[in-house]
This record gives sequence, structure tokens and C-alpha cells, in this order.
Amino acid sequence: MVRGLAPAAALRGRAAAAAARWCTCRRVAVALCLGNLVAALLVARALYAPGTFASAPKRGEARYSREQMRWVEESIRIRRAAEPAELIEAVEKLRRAFVREEKRRKELPLELKQKVSHEILQRLRDLGENRNTTEQREAVESWRVEKLKYIRSSSTQNLSNFGLSGEESRMLKRALDFNWRMLLEDIGLWIPPTVHHIEHDDKPENEQEEEEIVPGPPLPPECNAELHTDYGGTAVRWGLTHHKESAADCCQACIDQAKRAKPGALKCNIWVYCPSEYGCYSPDKYEHKHQECWLKQADHPKLNFKDRYSEPYRDSHPTAPVVVPWMSGVISA
Repeated sequence: MVRGLAPAAALRGRAAAAAARWCTCRRVAVALCLGNLVAALLVARALYAPGTFASAPKRGEARYSREQMRWVEESIRIRRAAEPAELIEAVEKLRRAFVREEKRRKELPLELKQKVSHEILQRLRDLGENRNTTEQREAVESWRVEKLKYIRSSSTQNLSNFGLSGEESRMLKRALDFNWRMLLEDIGLWIPPTVHHIEHDDKPENEQEEEEIVPGPPLPPECNAELHTDYGGTAVRWGLTHHKESAADCCQACIDQAKRAKPGALKCNIWVYCPSEYGCYSPDKYEHKHQECWLKQADHPKLNFKDRYSEPYRDSHPTAPVVVPWMSGVISA
């Protein structure tokens, strides 16, 4: 009996020891879980607490002091104050005006544009070729006024006889009245504006004019040389193929030709010379170069141009300079 009880006691001892070890591991695991839970709660509180993101900058970001933040706010305020508010507002008004204009403008039919273009060109042809830009502009404007008056005073039947429907007449009236410049651009008509030459004389009143120097030897009194002058007459010798080194030589050539002329032949009594290195302007089709010497004859010499070309002349001849480049003279007997 003693031998049978001993193993049983040994088994119960081992079971109690195992139970004690299991209880100890359970306590340790529970303690570790509770510790981890507490640590997680603390971390979550630290992350989601108010002001955490504002007070804790991200990695790599710089923190600014209150003084630096004040400087930033002040720079933003100055930049906003310096914005051209009036200019921005004016540009916005223009943009709205252009949008309204585009909405209001209706494209004219191609046939109607061609008809308008044909009538304006016919009016310019009737005006003539040798007309300046001012007269051409006035002719086109008179056509516009007449056409507007006709559309306003005509009945629907008259307009239909003219080839215009009611809608087309309204569109044409709107184009002539409000979109005239746009219509001219659409039909490709452009007339250059009139250029007014205004010269300012800022010299003192008592200052004497500087005498213009003529290259070459002095001219004898019988040449009667006149600067910036162009006399007309019948050509005895064409200057296109007759060049002289100086105005004095040109005048002498005129005198010599008159002496050598045969009875009944034209005798030179007018000389015209181009002293400018850049050539001299003339309304004809030729290019007149430096040192051209024209020998002419006229019983009653008349001036072509003197001193300056007039404004109306320059309007109709855009390439004409302000000052007459030629010099000439009438040989005294």
C-alpha cells in the first residue's frame, strides 16, 4: 500500500506545479497587453490632442517666430496694396464691352459685303485718281451717310426692290451706324490717316539764320542761284545723262550752251542742279541722282517748287520731303 500511494502523490505534485506555472504566464501576458494598451492610448492622445499639428512641425520644415510671421503678413499686405486696382478694373470693363460688342455684332452675308465693297469702290473711281487721302475718306464717309439715310427713309418694299430683305437691311444699318470700322476691315478697305506736319521753331528771335554752304566754287552773279528752288521750262539738255561736279559748273554749262546754240535753236537760260548726295525728289517716274544738271529754256520762267512742299502736296505725294532739294537759277542777260 505504501508503494501505491507514492506515485499518486508524485503526480499530484507535478500537476500543481504545472498549474502554478500556467497561472504565472497568464498574469505576465495580461500585464503585457495592458501595458501595450496604455502605451497606445498615450500615443493616440499625443497625436490627436488640439494644437498638435500646429505646434509640431513636420520633418524638414522650419519653424517661424512671431516676428517672422509678422513680416510675412506685412509683405502680403503691401503686395495687395500695390496691386493696380484701377487698371485691373478698367481692363475688366473693356473686356465686358468687347464681349457685348461681339454679341451685338452679327456677321453680314458675303453677298451683302460684296455689294457694299462694289459701291464704295465705284464711289472712289468716280472721285478720280489724283485725289489725296482726305478727299477719299470724305467720299467714303458721304457714301455711308447717304446709305444710312436711304435705309432709314425707305419702306420695306423699296428695300426689297433694292435687293435687301428686312433682316439684311437691319444688319446693314447696324453695321453702318455702330460697326463701321469693323465693316471696313471685313471688306479690306483701309485709307491711311492724314498726317499733319508741324514744325517747331525753337530758335531765339534775334538769332541769324546760318548760311547754307554750297559745295564747289562760288557761283558768279549772272547765275542768280536760288537754293531749294525748282524752275520749269523746256529741256535743252536732260539731266539724267548730264552730270556736273558743282552748281557753278552747271550754271557755266548753261551759259556755254546759249553761246554755242545755232540760229533758231533753243538757248539755255535756266539751270537746275541736284546738290544732295542722296538724290533729289521729283514727281515724275525717274530717279534723280546727285549732280544732275538740267538745262532749260523758258521765255517767262515759272517756279515749280520753292523752299518747301505744301502740306496738301505731301498728302497726295507721300514720298515728297519737306524741303525742296533742288537749286536753280535764271541766267541774267
